[in-house]
Amino acid sequence: MKKIMFICTGNICRSAMAHYYMQKKIIDIGKGDEYLITSSGTYAVLGDKSTQNAIKAMKKYNVDLENHRATPIQESDILDMDLIICMTKKHKDDILSMYPNLNNKVYTLKEYIEPNTKYKDIDDPWGLSLNVYENCASEIVKYVDKLIEKF
Repeated sequence: MKKIMFICTGNICRSAMAHYYMQKKIIDIGKGDEYLITSSGTYAVLGDKSTQNAIKAMKKYNVDLENHRATPIQESDILDMDLIICMTKKHKDDILSMYPNLNNKVYTLKEYIEPNTKYKDIDDPWGLSLNVYENCASEIVKYVDKLIEKF
């Protein structure tokens, strides 16, 4: 079983959207038993719920974030992961400073899909409008679809 973790700051927007979207897509294509998809946050508060705008933005993709609860990196099983996908270069740098031995497993989502891309971040929608969340969700979906194609 391939284990993949998505990481952002609070684990209530971007990483949760990527996590639940990929999980749904993997199940939809009949590969649910081949992958374990999780998420966590560099500054997550254990048990925090996804933002309402993240929940609303993902409904367009038939993804339900209502039951998602945030997990801090320190309380995750990050050391057991095969692939760690961060939303920004800062998240990647934070993870590598905490866990330098994971350096061959940690990427930003954009750089993993497009290694030569100049801008490696998926910007944080936290506290912004539903439209910003929808744009963020669209970008995540685009890159997660490409991620799935790589497997």
